[in-house]
Amino acid sequence: MSFDQMFFLFVLGGLFLYIVAALIQSVRLVPSQTEFIVERFGKYHTTLRAGFHLLFPFLDRVAHTQSLKEHTMEVPAQSCFTKDEIQVEVDGVIYMQVLDSARASYGITDFQFAAVQLAQTTTRAIIGTLDLDRTFEEREAISGKVVTVLDNAASKWGVRILRFEIKNLVPPESVRQSMEKQVTAERNRRAIVEKSVGAMQSLINTSEGQMTEMINRSEGEMQKRINEAQGKAQEILAIGFATAESITKVAQALTSEGGKNAMKLELGQKYVGTLGQLKTGNRVILSGNLTNMNEMLKAMELDL
Repeated sequence: MSFDQMFFLFVLGGLFLYIVAALIQSVRLVPSQTEFIVERFGKYHTTLRAGFHLLFPFLDRVAHTQSLKEHTMEVPAQSCFTKDEIQVEVDGVIYMQVLDSARASYGITDFQFAAVQLAQTTTRAIIGTLDLDRTFEEREAISGKVVTVLDNAASKWGVRILRFEIKNLVPPESVRQSMEKQVTAERNRRAIVEKSVGAMQSLINTSEGQMTEMINRSEGEMQKRINEAQGKAQEILAIGFATAESITKVAQALTSEGGKNAMKLELGQKYVGTLGQLKTGNRVILSGNLTNMNEMLKAMELDL
């Protein structure tokens, strides 16, 4: 076989392989949540969605591939100046999603890079209108304003901005130290106030407890005296009733038959018993009219 024939066969084989490769490339399987942008003769032709597709060999080609999933992009840290001329370092994260693959491919060269740059410039502009203290308090408001600006611009690119989150907002070291001191002073002030309030409440509780104790003691003493007075009154009434009852019974006994004689006998016994109690040492004190006891008893009888 001559050299010309071998060269012809080689070229023919290469052409065959090229045609086979082109036919294979014309068969496209598009994954889920992905779209292929197809160009024909260098112009946009169609968008292939998830599934099986056949392209015209040598005429159609897949120029761009766009993912419809949510994109997450880091916004690098940048220096921003607040309204009160304090420099802070700010970084964040952008969450976006492609809605129109054709506009995302032809509307802008790189929508991700453009979104990051626009987020940085918008963040600097917004922070420049706020004091340092407000930048920490209004992080959500800053994120909302950045999302609004980005979404208005990204709608022309076929992209939707879902949200923007500020990751870190770092002031200079000197400012951070002063803020920490301020926070520490405020914490100490609150501790002192709470301690004083606790001490005041403790004193109030103690005084109220003492007052309640004194009231209870005084009420108890008053009730004790009332009970004692009532007891004495009942005792006096009982003694009076008993005395009246005994007098009544004595009177009834005297008016009965033999009552006077019994009374004289009782008085005589008591008289003799009383004389026995007058003994002091070896001496006995006797009444002058001891021998005239009958006259004394008669006198008692006349009195009765």
